[in-house]
Amino acid sequence: MEPWPFHDGNIYDLLHRRYLHGPQDANRSFQLHSSLIRRLSQEKELEGHEGCVNAIAWNSSGSLLISGSDDTRINIWSYAGRNLLHSLETGHCANIFCSKFIPETGDELVVSGAGDAEVRLFNLSRLSGRGADDSAIAPSATYQCHTRRVKKLAVEVGNPNVVWSASEDGTLRQHDFREGSSCPPAGSSHQECRNILIDLRCGAKRSLADPPRQNFALKSCDISATRPHLLLVGGSDAFARLYDRRMLPPFSSSQKKMPPPPCVDYFCPMHLSDHAHSSLHLTHVAFSPDGEEVLLSYSGEHVYLMDINHAGDSSMQYSPADVSQLTSFTTRLDRGELTSEVGLKGHSKERSAALDMCKKLLQIAERSLEGDMNYYFGIEACDDVLNGYGQFIGPALKHDCLCMRAALLLKRNWKNDGHMAIRDCHNARKIDGSSFRAHYYMSEALSQLGRHKEALDFACAAQNLAPSNSDVEERVERVKKDIAAGEAERNKKENEGILRSEPRGEAMPSLSDIFYRVEANSDDSPRSEREDSDYEEELELDFDTSMSGDEEHDVEPNILHGSLNLRIHRKNDSSRESGGANGSCGSPSSSSCNDRAPYQPGIAIDMKQRYVGHCNVGTDIKQANFLGQRGEYVASGSDDGRWFIWEKKTGRLIKMLHGDNAVVNCVQPHPFDCAVATSGIDNTIKIWTPTASVPSIVASGAVGPESADFLAAMEGNQRRLGRNRDAILGFEILERFRVHEFTEGNLHPFECAQS
Repeated sequence: MEPWPFHDGNIYDLLHRRYLHGPQDANRSFQLHSSLIRRLSQEKELEGHEGCVNAIAWNSSGSLLISGSDDTRINIWSYAGRNLLHSLETGHCANIFCSKFIPETGDELVVSGAGDAEVRLFNLSRLSGRGADDSAIAPSATYQCHTRRVKKLAVEVGNPNVVWSASEDGTLRQHDFREGSSCPPAGSSHQECRNILIDLRCGAKRSLADPPRQNFALKSCDISATRPHLLLVGGSDAFARLYDRRMLPPFSSSQKKMPPPPCVDYFCPMHLSDHAHSSLHLTHVAFSPDGEEVLLSYSGEHVYLMDINHAGDSSMQYSPADVSQLTSFTTRLDRGELTSEVGLKGHSKERSAALDMCKKLLQIAERSLEGDMNYYFGIEACDDVLNGYGQFIGPALKHDCLCMRAALLLKRNWKNDGHMAIRDCHNARKIDGSSFRAHYYMSEALSQLGRHKEALDFACAAQNLAPSNSDVEERVERVKKDIAAGEAERNKKENEGILRSEPRGEAMPSLSDIFYRVEANSDDSPRSEREDSDYEEELELDFDTSMSGDEEHDVEPNILHGSLNLRIHRKNDSSRESGGANGSCGSPSSSSCNDRAPYQPGIAIDMKQRYVGHCNVGTDIKQANFLGQRGEYVASGSDDGRWFIWEKKTGRLIKMLHGDNAVVNCVQPHPFDCAVATSGIDNTIKIWTPTASVPSIVASGAVGPESADFLAAMEGNQRRLGRNRDAILGFEILERFRVHEFTEGNLHPFECAQS
């Protein structure tokens, strides 16, 4: 199938426009144009680390690249020479997860954060005149006030004095280099660093309607380049939070837990806002270059785009009530008048060209729905009509395209395609409340999600709209059978539960029994039953993988080699932190996070676009970033050793590249050139530039051949996403390691299993 054009224009037209009118904004358009992205290929592999490369970042001019690794070293690379300049021994005693250049310091100050809960500052001017291997310098400052792993650092453009650190201890701290060069370790009697900017230690939310009261682990943070008072954080729940630093309370210390400060906005796709008992969490959050949008990458989920400037657009905001109303049948919906007009906006010539393209795209979608080609292409075609040409099409065509995309999503049935189909059907019903297809596909989508009673309501409504339609008659009967089967299954489980509750002989305790065992010295009332708990997720498992780089490279692909540390602790266990008896939020020695006025659920910002095809399960440092100065493309790493690039506006995949033997975690675009740096489980960094002789949708690197069947790769990733996350961790990671010791509450290394 011949691909249709992307929406960044013809590169020859851009060249002609630059010739006639000067560079102006043209150079920014050229940096990562679709024609260049489709020629991306691996140009260079930078060697110099001896472990997984967990962090990479460019300096402001793009002349230098900094990297941090499991080998606890920071490397400084020259972009022009593609070579190693300095390899700095940091003194960290655990994996480095983040590293940055400090702005406006002549690239002399660099900072790192690691699994040892420390933030370290280094002055590279002390390395002047030394070779790449002569790297023994002491840190200029060491901040030890965090109690758990430091996962992300943030710096402000133009500010050489401050760095912000996000840690899994639930705090975001502000370190001002002018106030001191070090601080005592956390838990020390002299430890009273009043540098907590945001205290989210009891700030996790199970759903949008629930108050924040669970322990929260920060995974990522970012500062807007255009409005540096805006701060975005994400972590161990489904909600990214936007804060205005000017509105935050005064700094606090770790000695006293504070209630979570109010945020400006929550960001979360509506269908993910009520996952109360899942392991869903964010691995990366990022602002767009212009600061108008944010990107969220979820573990076990997809990448989502959100709009910050949603004022006046109520369709982007939702409350807890809206979540249930989306799937509830109502006979009345606020809707506009259905017309057959196409081309409501734009000049007549532009409108005519858009209409012609929409007709071609809809033909592709129809062929896909009929089974002539993969459903993926039909969905992409509908995406392009709705998102690429939405300003030109009228309600009738929009309705038809929404219904067609819903049907295609239901047939493809990748993760959360059912939820996307529900959105489309809901929007189609708002255009035409008597739409048979919208009601029929809504019923089918609800059935896929196990919402059989709601599915029956929509199926009956569709039957009323088309009484003679045999398909809908069959659908009504099928949903009734599903409801009956569900009732029978519930009755069976209730009966089995009664039998299991009868006295039985003493049995070997299960892993679940160990997880939910109550400590003998607990000050609380003993609770031996899981059901007696307020929350089901009472314990956490911390996986800390350390991949050494000295193994041979001819091992089996996609097998992780090294050591894995596992720590089991209670979800509310804050034994490593000062204060908080028994680790509860709101302990006697802290400000209570729960004893407040009745919680008033707020609103959240819904998704603007979704990007699918990759897999984010195996690591919790996987990034998703905007590409280019204009941020017109989105890129993400993946567990299959590839990294993906999509057109931001439409969500259409433009490029898939093989960048690692196991997992690609980091994707960092050059600030000005058409170049991208990636890293992952391998101990090398790859530099990608548009050097391929011909454009293509897939490309290879040194680690593997080009894969022509990109659909097979994406479908494989969707199967992994569709599986339970705990099962993936258990069978795809833990099976690679052999247990030496296992004691609750303690940290023990696992011996690496032979491949």
